[in-house]
Amino acid sequence: MRNHHGDRLGITRRRMLGAGAAFAPSLASAAVTLPFAGGATERQLTTAFPEKGSMILQRSRPPLLETPFSVFDGNILTPNNQFYVRWHWAVIPTDIKVDTFRLKVHGHVDKEISLSLAELMAMPRVEVVAVNQCSGNSRGYFAPRVAGGQWSNGAMGNARWTGVRLKDVLDRAGVKAGAVQVRFDGMDTPVVPDAPDLMKSLAIDHARDGEVILAYGMNGAQLPLLNGFPLRAVVPGWYGTYWVKMLNDLEVLTSPDENFWMKVAYTIPDTPHADMKPGEAGVKMVPINKMVPRSFITNLTDGAAVRRLMVAPASVRDRLPAGPPVRTQSLGIPYFTSHRPSTGSRVWRIPTCVSSTAPPATGGCCCRAQSTGTRSTWTWPAVCAMPSGRRRPARWC
Repeated sequence: MRNHHGDRLGITRRRMLGAGAAFAPSLASAAVTLPFAGGATERQLTTAFPEKGSMILQRSRPPLLETPFSVFDGNILTPNNQFYVRWHWAVIPTDIKVDTFRLKVHGHVDKEISLSLAELMAMPRVEVVAVNQCSGNSRGYFAPRVAGGQWSNGAMGNARWTGVRLKDVLDRAGVKAGAVQVRFDGMDTPVVPDAPDLMKSLAIDHARDGEVILAYGMNGAQLPLLNGFPLRAVVPGWYGTYWVKMLNDLEVLTSPDENFWMKVAYTIPDTPHADMKPGEAGVKMVPINKMVPRSFITNLTDGAAVRRLMVAPASVRDRLPAGPPVRTQSLGIPYFTSHRPSTGSRVWRIPTCVSSTAPPATGGCCCRAQSTGTRSTWTWPAVCAMPSGRRRPARWC
């Protein structure tokens, strides 16, 4: 996280979009087929949404737009115009006046405050690179099928976020002793009166640890409207459901939040790895929280043929001709890998990282992958981003 002072990211203009036209999908000029086992695999591509390029249309109202997977092979940072979009309610403001926007901070505080965007931008500025991932990412591949948006692997993105620490904003209001959580609320509203407003909460210690920020910038530009303009929560390492968009309300609570979106929706089994058997009953549930590590190889598509990887002693591997690099993206830690192939070929299947370690004594790390659809396993050397910020070659597992 980097600190900045001054105003280099100007957000001065009013954002206005025509209601109705703002979220209407275009007549698609192309479509993609997603390899889901449960059917309904074709999705339209659309360019009709404001500030967005070609996106996979999962739903138009409310907008669910998926990033085409090829985008992830272009850069570590996902471009704003192809960053995925996920809203829960369809009533989204399409006309936001910067000069009248206010962030309200209230609840169990010394004094209620209301901050303009200009006041927020005048506070000490920070930048953080963090992955935002919908907790339903890859849901289309679940078996048995699970209700919800049938995403492929593109409900995620990595960006450089610019904003202010949530801690600094809370300190201005003065958090009283006995505070338990901080609740986030945005400007989107339910489509029917009795539906629950989308609100998410973090423990007070997490909210004040200095890592959570309120962002008004994304990849050096102002937030796109569909990604939360003018202000959104950024909760590094946690699923996107906590990254509330169009944020305009912070409430400090004295008891755990039991609103629908914390107690009923977005809950996971309170078990190791959040595992449970399909149809199992009586399992204690807790609000979803930290993301689990995931990795994707980005420059090979499902079904592509590559030369077989071979696990061999180091004395043999070092004499094998080097193969082409295999670029991968790991949520939170981007890295590159390479391999030394033997003769022969195989049909490529997207691998799943099943273990990753970083021994403190050596400062190295390794990752073992297992191919889906086969019983064979293989490993590859990686370049790992270490806590110190240095990058070192990984050891072979």
